[in-house]
Amino acid sequence: MASAAVPSSLSLLHSSSASSSTTTRRSATLVHLTSAFRPSLRRLGFAGSFADAAFSAHVLSKIHSFKSSSAKSLRAVITMRKKSVGDLTATDLKGKRAFVRVDLNVPLDDNQNITDDTRIRAAVPTIKYLMNNGAKVILASHLGRPKGVTPKYSLAPLVPRLSELLGIQVVKANDCIGPEVVKLVAALPEGGVLLLENVRFYKEEEKNDPEFAKKLASLADLYVNDAFGTAHRAHASTEGVAKYLKPSVAGFLLQKELDYLVGAVSNPKRPFAAIVGGSKVSSKIGVIESLLEKCDLLLLGGGMIFTFYKAQGLSVGSSLVEDDKLDLATSLLAKAKAKGVSLLLPSDVVIADKFAPDANSKIVPSSEIPDGWMGLDIGPDSVKKFSEALDTTQTIIWNGPMGVFEFDKFAVGTEAIAKKLSELSKKGVTTIIGGGDSVAAVEKVGVADAMSHISTGGGASLELLEGKELPGVLALDEAEPVPV
Repeated sequence: MASAAVPSSLSLLHSSSASSSTTTRRSATLVHLTSAFRPSLRRLGFAGSFADAAFSAHVLSKIHSFKSSSAKSLRAVITMRKKSVGDLTATDLKGKRAFVRVDLNVPLDDNQNITDDTRIRAAVPTIKYLMNNGAKVILASHLGRPKGVTPKYSLAPLVPRLSELLGIQVVKANDCIGPEVVKLVAALPEGGVLLLENVRFYKEEEKNDPEFAKKLASLADLYVNDAFGTAHRAHASTEGVAKYLKPSVAGFLLQKELDYLVGAVSNPKRPFAAIVGGSKVSSKIGVIESLLEKCDLLLLGGGMIFTFYKAQGLSVGSSLVEDDKLDLATSLLAKAKAKGVSLLLPSDVVIADKFAPDANSKIVPSSEIPDGWMGLDIGPDSVKKFSEALDTTQTIIWNGPMGVFEFDKFAVGTEAIAKKLSELSKKGVTTIIGGGDSVAAVEKVGVADAMSHISTGGGASLELLEGKELPGVLALDEAEPVPV
């Protein structure tokens, strides 16, 4: 692709660097403060060593009393739209029954063994906080998409791993409502944990049936939603229950998702870059349009780039193209230019003679894709130019792969971007992995722990990035600004 087809990447970024310096200086104090408490952050499960300073400081304000003079001299206000579980003290929680909606929808193999426990581990900080403050914890989750009671979707296989992570024996109920569950809740000691059976065994769950929601709510005294992955669904256990239990608060994981995907994106350290990939423009229209309102630099990859190329009159061979979205692609390019956003398309691509892991392949400029060949990854020159552009940034959000990363031969571009973000994260750049295949990519490369934040949501992440409000979040109690 000819370089003149898209705006230059660096002219805007150089002018933005000066405006970001003040923000960088402000954050230095917070970075220094939170570094001393990083072991505590890890115990709470808040990402890796490079967690965002402002968010870390807020979490620590809920767990520790800052007694040093340097801590007392720090004055800031972090605005929190929703009340968090960290706002509840032992006085609020001791002896209380807490209904906690978690997302334990983990993959299982044919022998019902957990193949990825990420979502279970992500729920641990909130559960342990409640346990340590004397609450009686009642966990609710779904698994898969069952049609009625389906044994293979039972939550029973999760109990051993959950018990191991929590350090206690988790009690498992055979239902999520009814007399047996009521008895198990009554017998639950302070600090004990009860796991209800799959809430989606009842069709009333996804219908957000008020009577079903009341039955769930009757088990508890307060509500905690820590299931970001289902927060975009108005279901009985994610939205309905909150109408009948007060307080209704966000768990640490849900709050962290909001702080990054809303807070860091709405008020980023600049320059702010967004990397958007995936196969189709149509699936990312809302995300691209929303990010164009906020970012300084937008990098596009994945199958969607060929719709942009064709819209500019370039030959794309047999690459994936949405012909009904050509006008949209043209309008997005124009919108980026009008807003002063540097929109970068790959300068070269890896093409293949068929869609298969063993396809013949070669690297060509984006403007020279021959007939009968299809683009399946970004090329090395694109990786170099993208990396150079990202070197100028302070905040990066990534959603969607650069190519068909399921095939090793066409995963090079995606893996290179993952490694670049890991490198930048270690230098203090805020790196946010916005759910979906991007998460799988950073995990595959082994750099997940280096990222500032990895979203646990798929559809929820996309909707939040699009600027939509999530029913599971709207249902929670509002909170006042928290002094730190």
